[in-house]
Amino acid sequence: MPTVTGRAMQVPAAGGAFQLVQKEFPDPGPGHVRIRVQACGVCHSDSLTKLGHWPGIEYPRVPGHEVAGVVDAVGPDVPLFKVGQRVGLGWHGGHCNDCTPCRRGDFVLCENSPISGISFDGGYADYVIAPANALAFIPEELADADAAPLLCAGITTFNSLRNSGARAGDTVAILGIGGLGHLAVQYAARSGYRTVAVARGQDKGPLAKQLGAHVYIDSTAQNPAAELQKLGGAQVILSTLTSAKALEWTLDALAPNGKLIIVGAPDAPVAVNPFPLILGRRTVTGWPSGTGMDSEDTLNFSALAGVRPMLETYPLEQAEEAYERMMSGKARFRVVLTMAK
Repeated sequence: MPTVTGRAMQVPAAGGAFQLVQKEFPDPGPGHVRIRVQACGVCHSDSLTKLGHWPGIEYPRVPGHEVAGVVDAVGPDVPLFKVGQRVGLGWHGGHCNDCTPCRRGDFVLCENSPISGISFDGGYADYVIAPANALAFIPEELADADAAPLLCAGITTFNSLRNSGARAGDTVAILGIGGLGHLAVQYAARSGYRTVAVARGQDKGPLAKQLGAHVYIDSTAQNPAAELQKLGGAQVILSTLTSAKALEWTLDALAPNGKLIIVGAPDAPVAVNPFPLILGRRTVTGWPSGTGMDSEDTLNFSALAGVRPMLETYPLEQAEEAYERMMSGKARFRVVLTMAK
C-alpha cells in the first residue's frame, strides 16, 4: 500500500485548540500496521495531550487511545495481522520485550512502552500507525463505536475486576456511575459478583439497577460503609471516583482480606488509616489498563455478556466540541468520534 492522505485533528501546542489538518500516513515500518480508523473514544486522559500535562510530549500531536478500525497496511515482521481485519488500539502502545517486566511477561508494565496519542499520533484521525503487538482483534458482534471505549474504560474496569481475587458470589462495590463506573457495574454483575453500586443521589438508583447492580447505595442519604458491612463487607471496592475525600470511608467498608482498587485518578493524595489495613489484612492498590491481548479479552467478554457503553457520538471535525463535552462531566457516559465523511 502506498502512502495515504487523510484528516487529523491535532493539537498544535499545549493548551491549543484542535486543528483540522490533512496529513500523510506513510507505509508502516517493521512490526507496525496502519489502521483506517472507524471510531475513536474521547477519554479524560486525552487531556494529558491537549493540555501538555505528560512530561516530554512533542507537538503537534494527535490524541486518541480508544481506536477501533480496520487494518489498512502491514509492515514487515508482522505475522499475525492482515489487511481488512478489524482491530483495536488502546492506551498500551506496545512493549519492548527487553526490559525486566517484559522479560517476566508483564508487558503492561513495560518500562519503555509508548502510549497511544501521547508517544505517537493517536486516533483522532482517518489513519493511525501503531505497533502490531499493541493491537486486539474486534469481534464481529461489536460495532466500532461500541468497541472504542472498551479499549480504555472497558479494559481498565474489566481487567482490574478479573484480577482482583474476587470469586462468584462475593460482594463487589463499584464507586461512581460514570464513564468508568457504568461499565464496571455491568462487568461485575455479569461476572457473578453480588454487585453494589455507590453513587450520589437517588436518581442514579434506577440506572444502577438497569446496568445490573443488585444493591444501590445513595452516599448522600446513607452511610456506605455501614450499609456494606450489613452485607458482610465488600471483598472488593473498585473506585472510579476522582475525589480523594470521597474515598475516606472505603477501608471501613471492606471485609477482612478485602481490597480497594483505585482506577479513577483522585484529585489529591488519598488518606489511609493504617489500622483497618493491619488488623483486617486489607489492601489498597491501583490498576493500569492492559495489553492488546487484555483488550481482546475485554472485547470478547463484552460481546458474549452483552456489555455495552452508553454513548454520545460526534463527527471527527467536531473533536473540540466532543472534548469539551467529555471534560464537562455531563456526557452520558462515553464520547466517541466517528470518521465517516
